Amino acid sequence: MVEAIAGPRWRGCPVGSEGLKALVFGKTGQVAQELARRLPAGVTAEFLDRDQADLSDPAACAAAVMASDADVVINAAAWTAVDKAETEEAAALIVNGDAPGAMARAAAARGLPFLHISTDYVFDGAGDQPFGVGHPVAPLGAYGRTKLAGEQAVQAAGGVHVIMRTSWVVSAHGANFVKTMLRLGATRDSLNVVADQIGGPTAAADIADALYVMAAGLLAGKPGGVEHFAGAPDCSWADFAREIMARAGLTCVVQGIPSSAYPTPAKRPLNSRLDCSGLAGFGHARPDWRNGLDNILQELAV
Repeated sequence: MVEAIAGPRWRGCPVGSEGLKALVFGKTGQVAQELARRLPAGVTAEFLDRDQADLSDPAACAAAVMASDADVVINAAAWTAVDKAETEEAAALIVNGDAPGAMARAAAARGLPFLHISTDYVFDGAGDQPFGVGHPVAPLGAYGRTKLAGEQAVQAAGGVHVIMRTSWVVSAHGANFVKTMLRLGATRDSLNVVADQIGGPTAAADIADALYVMAAGLLAGKPGGVEHFAGAPDCSWADFAREIMARAGLTCVVQGIPSSAYPTPAKRPLNSRLDCSGLAGFGHARPDWRNGLDNILQELAV
């Protein structure tokens, strides 16, 4: 059970929007937990865990949509093990590609708006400019390819949808960069952290709020499509780590290193900057990740 937190009002919906219901795939992940905590006033949600809708069984996911009495469907579940996807791409493709496609087709058949979370990994990370929503996609590895397949399947379904590409998700829940830095920073004098990968850290709470705002927009008739949503300002992993240490009161020194000094099975994009200007169409602003970080540290009582 997670504590409820007052989220944004379900603004933008037609009069009488109270009583609306969301069907959410995911229950224990970072974004799903924040969606549960930050339900807008007057809105309910049903959260499906693996026992209720296993993403390795796309037909079961579609059946869950068809059987639901929800007004909007949100997919907050995914295969997120980036390195593991390099050796298990077929399994990751079912979860990240086939299952979202099945959900989206079922939602389209019922006339329900569908919101799906994607990633900056659909890009190749070249250059130093923010990627716009229309920039050519070119994933570097298996994880990015499976997420791109999910995007394409959602678009092909033909229903009203939003594909939210985001990056560097953190929260007080589960395993993520903030919690890793806090754990290591409390026991070490110094840490080496990659300094040549640049992107926007994004609090799961901010993603949840944005999803609800976008869902309201779709229900009110706004056009959907691909949207970018990431925290600001852009920074390196090393700079993010330094800010975590400073705000947590830790004396651990962060040394910046190149990605080549920290090899991983999956190649990470060097440039994860996202152009989030499209958020203005939903009346929503790009959040400052430093505020999100402070909230996470407060929740962790650091």
